[in-house]
Amino acid sequence: MQEALPYKTWLPIPSEPRINTPTTPLHNQLLLPGTTNITNMVSENAVIVFGRRGCCMTHVVKRLLLGLGVNPAVCEVNEEDEIGVLDELGMVGAGEGKQGAVQFPAVFIGGRLFGGLDRVMAAHITGELVPILKQAGALWL
Repeated sequence: MQEALPYKTWLPIPSEPRINTPTTPLHNQLLLPGTTNITNMVSENAVIVFGRRGCCMTHVVKRLLLGLGVNPAVCEVNEEDEIGVLDELGMVGAGEGKQGAVQFPAVFIGGRLFGGLDRVMAAHITGELVPILKQAGALWL
């Protein structure tokens, strides 16, 4: 019988807080509150996923979008920074007429809060997701 391999992150763990600069790739980056402007991140990416670091639901959303041909930006949030980031995401998503608190994983498509894993899966099953991704510019074909 084989032993399970322990989960190992391949992201470099910064000794100092990193600032997201244009030369730093956004994909799979740790998000530290106060170092980036979440509103700019949401508006600059066709699809962006915010989630807890190492969360399986974030991984499922990412894999579904990758399977459709979308390369989403994924921002993983450390456990101690969750409340601050959720508050900022709530302010970004509040302008969209959404009621209730934002939860991880939070998926933004075309600069608007789309929803979480349940909303993405429901849209995929009903066939609504691909046209929405095409309209946002995340899919070209």
